[in-house]
Amino acid sequence: MKSSRVLERWRGAFAITATPGSSRLPVAYQLRCFSQSHVRNAANDGGEGSKGVPELPTAAKSSILGNLKRGRGGRSSFSGIVATVFGPSGFLGPYVINHLGKMGSQVIVAHRCDPYDVRDAKVSGDLGQILYNQIDLRDEDSIRRSIKYSNVVINLIGRDYATKRFSLEQVHVEGARRIARLSKEAGVERLIHLSALNATEKPKRIILPKGSEFLASKWRGEQAVREEFPEAVIIRPSDIFGAEDRFVNYYVRGGRRVFKYMPLWKSGEATWKQPVHSSDVAAGIINAIRSPIAPGRIIDAVGPKRYQLSELVDWMFRLMRRSPEMWGYIRGPLDPITILKIACSSAFAFKFSKSDWQRVEREYVTDERTPGALDLEDLGITNLKPMEDYVPWLVKGSRAYNYYTDDLGEFPDAGIPPSSSGARNAELLV
Repeated sequence: MKSSRVLERWRGAFAITATPGSSRLPVAYQLRCFSQSHVRNAANDGGEGSKGVPELPTAAKSSILGNLKRGRGGRSSFSGIVATVFGPSGFLGPYVINHLGKMGSQVIVAHRCDPYDVRDAKVSGDLGQILYNQIDLRDEDSIRRSIKYSNVVINLIGRDYATKRFSLEQVHVEGARRIARLSKEAGVERLIHLSALNATEKPKRIILPKGSEFLASKWRGEQAVREEFPEAVIIRPSDIFGAEDRFVNYYVRGGRRVFKYMPLWKSGEATWKQPVHSSDVAAGIINAIRSPIAPGRIIDAVGPKRYQLSELVDWMFRLMRRSPEMWGYIRGPLDPITILKIACSSAFAFKFSKSDWQRVEREYVTDERTPGALDLEDLGITNLKPMEDYVPWLVKGSRAYNYYTDDLGEFPDAGIPPSSSGARNAELLV
């Protein structure tokens, strides 16, 4: 009984008057955050609710246009956005959560991983604004709890390869469909689904007999989301680079090459890439929340320049002081003979494991813009970041003679990789 009285006192302290178009949503989450210990005690005393959490009065959700917007902006304000982020532990998740937190949004971190893997997200927002809920993609009740009070849902869940517990179909298609359907039932105003550039029903075969299953499953996931939530915003990013990424670090790590030999399909000269910086993609996702032209559209998140893969990889190795003249670096074709040599090498187990072949297949797909799709510039993201401004810093830890204090001009300048303009709907250069 004492716990119930404390709970009522907290309700009175944070109560607001309900007016047309308003919501008790911020009250609900502040109440749940500040009185968590009292609610747990109430549950032990036979309090309300099966899990000790009292059912709050039902009210209309706040509009993302800001009918509950409070403050002058920043982390200590309320932007009117209550967003559930699925897949927060991935590469892009922390960037999205930080953008939401610093603009004063409430964020529900719906994670499948260990809680310690996402605990750093707590400092992205003000006190009580970053909340956690553990989910299972096959458990609809856990997903419903995550989106119950949200007006925005952002699905960042994805896998590069299948695991023994989840196939690509279960993650990219079935899981995406389930989130979209439950979001529609909960009255979510804006659903943003992260897909992949070049996603298509029948990917072009390069090495594997059926092409990239990753791209095919991403395409089927888009169709599933469209069936359940027609107004969903589909974001199709190209290869994303940034701190601890899976693009630049993929090529510079030792496991990708065989000693000094870097095998690439057709020596990398038949593939063109248009990488995009992680912060630009995150900013595009945030701008898509309020954009009036985004609902129901596909948005290609690509960088400002296109690079030939061979030139890009050579440039990375020049930055690492591993040029052919200094280190004996060799870039060559990934032909059947080379594959056989890799398979027969003692390092095969960790250099090219079974899960890596899907990644190898996907890396040789040339980036192509989706006909009729929007881009980051349409969302107001200007001054996109080129690779030459960031990659030298990203690969610095992998440089040869890293602890050697060199004289000015002692090592040759790596220069910048040849590129072409990444203008909208640019024609393929091959």
